[in-house]
Amino acid sequence: MVLRADNAARAKRLLTSSGRADWEKLRPFKNLHAGQRCVIIGNGPSLRDTNMDLLRNEFTFGLNRIYLMFEKLGWKTTYHVAVNYLIAEQCAPDLRKVDSPFFTWSGNRQYFEGMPNAVFMNTRHDGLYNGPKFSHDVGLGYWECGTVTYAAMQLAYFMGFSEVILVGVDHRFSVSGPPGKVVEAAGPDANHFDPTYFDKGFRWQLPSLELSAAAYALARAEFEKKGGKVIDSTVDGALTVFPKMPLEQALGATRI
Repeated sequence: MVLRADNAARAKRLLTSSGRADWEKLRPFKNLHAGQRCVIIGNGPSLRDTNMDLLRNEFTFGLNRIYLMFEKLGWKTTYHVAVNYLIAEQCAPDLRKVDSPFFTWSGNRQYFEGMPNAVFMNTRHDGLYNGPKFSHDVGLGYWECGTVTYAAMQLAYFMGFSEVILVGVDHRFSVSGPPGKVVEAAGPDANHFDPTYFDKGFRWQLPSLELSAAAYALARAEFEKKGGKVIDSTVDGALTVFPKMPLEQALGATRI
């Protein structure tokens, strides 16, 4: 029954020219990295205490404004994911300079139309009202659940990665309020690796750490169902969903 519904959803999407074009750009990534390992790089302050040079030759997913670190790193992430509409709206000129495959929400098309490496994906729901779900096939849509990290996890699953290592997913914020509420940053930014990440006047949405944790638990279950795993190598991170392991040890461990 689920398969039939998924096929119907894909058929509906393929009725439009933009839907067909989006799927044609996304399809080559399906199971492209079957059985391989990747690292999803969050944007927390802990990145300043992470030996990022260890990731130079890994498959990596960079999120949102990670490009602020590229010059210092001396290398760029394999893939880039930025789905939030406020990030797209305010950072489009910078994101258009990203030269790796760039995955974003189809609702951001106006900012990235004509960008040759942009791959547009539909979102199923943000999860704020009906709770989180996990998409096995981002060609049918992904679930955001208040965090781009979760979108990247579903992409990693779609690409066939069997092992995911997390860094920079600190899972703590110095501000709180109604999840999803749009606020203006007062600057400097204490919640990310760069104090100018959300600089004064930057509009962003307050997070829901509870929703994110529930979504991450789903991701862990789905990867483990197919014999994979997710390891949290964030330095002093507050997330407790995944088994923790120092990055050096995680990278040195025998791959699946």
